[in-house]
Amino acid sequence: MSDSETMPQAAAPEAPGSAPALPKEALEIASGYAFTGPALDLGALLWDGACLPDAQVRIPLPMLNRHGLVAGATGTGKTKTLQLIAEQLSAQGVPVFLADIKGDVSGISAPGTRNDKVQARAADVHQEWTATGFPAEFYALGGLGHGIPVRATVTDFGPLLLSKVLQLNQTQEQSLGLIFHYADTKGLELVDLKDLRAVVTFLTSDEGKAELKSIGGLSTATAGVILRTLTAFEAQGMADFFGEPEFDTGELLRTAQDGRGMVSVLELPAVQDRPQLFSTFLMWLLADLFHDLPEVGDADKPRLVFFFDEAHLLFNGASKAFLDSITQTVRLIRSKGVGVFFVTQTPKDVPADVLAQLGNRVQHALRAFTPDDQKALKATVKTFPNSAYDLEELLTGLGTGEAVVTVLSEKGAPTPVAATRLRAPESLMGPVDAAALDAAVKSSPLYGRYAQAVDRESAYEKLNASRGAKGPDEMTAPPEKAEARKAGAGKSEERPSMVEQVVGSGVFKSLARSLGTQIGREISRSIFGTARRRR
Repeated sequence: MSDSETMPQAAAPEAPGSAPALPKEALEIASGYAFTGPALDLGALLWDGACLPDAQVRIPLPMLNRHGLVAGATGTGKTKTLQLIAEQLSAQGVPVFLADIKGDVSGISAPGTRNDKVQARAADVHQEWTATGFPAEFYALGGLGHGIPVRATVTDFGPLLLSKVLQLNQTQEQSLGLIFHYADTKGLELVDLKDLRAVVTFLTSDEGKAELKSIGGLSTATAGVILRTLTAFEAQGMADFFGEPEFDTGELLRTAQDGRGMVSVLELPAVQDRPQLFSTFLMWLLADLFHDLPEVGDADKPRLVFFFDEAHLLFNGASKAFLDSITQTVRLIRSKGVGVFFVTQTPKDVPADVLAQLGNRVQHALRAFTPDDQKALKATVKTFPNSAYDLEELLTGLGTGEAVVTVLSEKGAPTPVAATRLRAPESLMGPVDAAALDAAVKSSPLYGRYAQAVDRESAYEKLNASRGAKGPDEMTAPPEKAEARKAGAGKSEERPSMVEQVVGSGVFKSLARSLGTQIGREISRSIFGTARRRR
C-alpha cells in the first residue's frame, strides 16, 4: 500500500489556515467511525488533551437497536447526551421514549438558547448549531404531575412486575402468581388494586378457603401477607397508577406530521420518592411493547429507541425471575426494531447478562474518591475493548460534556474506544415553563383519550355481587359505588352474574371448568407476565 493510501492529504505540509494533520493513533481511531450510511453525530475526537474536529465520532443509525449504555457520575452530562441522541433520532424519523426523572428534559420541545458556552462548544466540534424544538408528548404516571395520565390494569401489569413494586420476596412472588392464575382462569379481571385485594380477601375468607386449597402451593399465611402489603400500598396513595383507560404503548411509535419521530417524555418529578414504582412501570412499557410488536429483523432504522433512566433502581432487590425476564426481553426485543439504552452511574449497576447485550457505550467521567470508587473504576475499564488510552486516568479527568465512546460499526464490530467532546443539544437545555407544559398536554389529541379515569365492573364488583352481602370492602365504599352496586344487584336478580356462575352457584364445578378454560385461552402472558387480551 502506498503512502498516499495510508495517510490523508492533511499529512502534507500545511497551507495557511488549513486543518492540522491527525496524529497516527487518532487517525486510526477516526477511521473506525468513517461510516458511509446514515448515522448520529456525537462529537469530535479528543486526543492528548486536544479536540480534533475533523475526526467525528458517530453511531450508525441501524445499530441503535443493538442497545446501549450511557453512564457517568452525577453532573457529568448524561442528561444532555440523552437529549442530543434523542434530537437526532427524531430528526431522522425515529420515535424516542425518555423518562424525565428530574424534570429537565421537557425542554426538548422548545428551541435552545444561543449563548457563549453553546457557541464555544459548537466551534470546538465543528457543529452547525441551529436552535430547534422537536415534536413531543408529555406523560405522567397516574396523572400525578404534568402530563397525559399513564395507567395499567393490574391484570395486564402482571404478577412479576407487581411483586417488584410491592417488594415481595420470592415465595410471596410465586404465591401472587398463583393468585393471578386463579383470577385469569375464573374470569375475574383485575382492573385496579381493589380488584386484586377483593380476590385475595375472598380466597382467605371462610367462603373461599376451598378455592385457596385448589390453587395449590398457596398458604393462608402468605395470602394474608400479600393482602396486608396491598392495603399498605394503597394507603400510600399508589392506587392511581392502576386502572383504566389503560395506556396503549403503541402511542410511543408515532411520528409527527413533518415526518420527525415523536419524543415521548414521561414526567416523573412527582414520583421521585417512589423509585420502585416508576422504574417497574418503565419495564412494563417495554415488556408491553415486546408483547405486541411483530418481528422486523434488521431494519434500516429502529422503530423506537427507549431510554431507561436511573436503571440501577430497576435491578436493586430484583428476584432471579425478574432479572431473567429483563435479560430475555432485552435480548429479543432488538429483532422487533426497539433499541434500549440504560442510563446509570457505572456499568456495574447493570447485571452482567444484560450488559453483554449492549453494543453501544457512552461513558462519562467517574469519580474515584473512595476505595469503592476505585473498584468501580477498575471494573468499568475492564468492560471496554482494547484502548489506545489510559482509561483509568482518562475517565477521572473528563470534563462535563465529554465521554469515552465505543459503538457497533455498520458491520456489527466494535469501534475503537474514542474520547469525545460531545455536541451541544439544539433544543432547550432545561425545563419549559409549567404553564406552557400544561397547555401542550391539554392540546394533545391523546389527552381526551386518557385524562378521565374509568371504573367499570370488574373482580371487586363481581365478587361482592356473588357473595350477596356487604363485605368489609363494600362497607367502606363511596356512596356512588354503593348506588352502582344496587343497580347491578337489580340486574343480578334477573340472571346470575359471571362470578355467581364461577364461584358462587351450585353448579360451580362444571361452569368453572368450561368458562375457566375459555378465558384461560384468551389471557396469554408474555415472558414478563404481562397480558393484553383485547389486542
